[in-house]
Amino acid sequence: MKIVFLSRFQGEVSRGAETYVENLSSQLMQLGNTVLIRKNIFDSVPADAQILVGVNGRLDNIFARKLSFLSGTKFVISGHSGPGLDDRINLYTFPSVFIALSEYQRKWAKKINPFVRVEKIPNGVDLEKFNSSVKKINPDLPGPVILCVSAFTTQKRLDLAIKAVSRLKTASLWLVGRGEEEKHLVELGNRLLPGRFKTSAYPHTQMPGVYLGADIFTFPTVPWESFGIVLLEAMASGLPVVSTDDPIRREIVGVAGLYADPSDSAAYASALNVALKTDWENKPRIQAEKYPWSKIALEYHQLFEKLCSP
Repeated sequence: MKIVFLSRFQGEVSRGAETYVENLSSQLMQLGNTVLIRKNIFDSVPADAQILVGVNGRLDNIFARKLSFLSGTKFVISGHSGPGLDDRINLYTFPSVFIALSEYQRKWAKKINPFVRVEKIPNGVDLEKFNSSVKKINPDLPGPVILCVSAFTTQKRLDLAIKAVSRLKTASLWLVGRGEEEKHLVELGNRLLPGRFKTSAYPHTQMPGVYLGADIFTFPTVPWESFGIVLLEAMASGLPVVSTDDPIRREIVGVAGLYADPSDSAAYASALNVALKTDWENKPRIQAEKYPWSKIALEYHQLFEKLCSP
């Protein structure tokens, strides 16, 4: 099959959507498919493409759906926007299939547009790349170290992690990423966590070593975030997770972590403290092993084959 992913920022940033495209496209090629990545529908998309996968959202998906309808190409939207306005728009473009990343999102999507085919296929993780045997990157912080890997945006609510960790007597917080909130976060972190806080940024190739430099992982994102591949990367590296208490994060993390309302600073700090004191054994790795990209790609491959069959 000839499959084209529409991913505007591919090769420029390494967020969840770009990681998804990079890993899934590689696995689909190993299954014998021809896979191309284009910035948008107007970026030299071949006329003989059989499957278009929209990642960009909004106008690009609207145009892609119109053109795919005229050409007969099957148009698939991956729900990386999460339950909210963007994915409502995506659903009302009437794609051939809408891919929900969790059971919660699948049920939500069917309520929003019951006339669109919805399939649940979660994101995955490279279990060979993310493991406990790679070389550790030392954050040079007093331990124990709490790690959060994320874009520095308001939606990720990283300020809540800073406030919660400031309630702990000894733990340090390591934020890894970049974004428009960086200046604010650095000022807040240095004020509330003097000597126990730092921000860093690394290329995705070095991220396996970053996870090994921490004791636990935290992710205080908004409840409507679609997934969180960093959760899988952290668990694959052996880290337990403290995340937002919502159905999507509970489905992903399972018994490999604890949950809290990050806006309740005392409760969030308590969950972090308990996680640091708990012997998690191999639970995080076992949970991550449910999501290998090879398995995820096979599900996509089989779905695409059905879409292309007469």
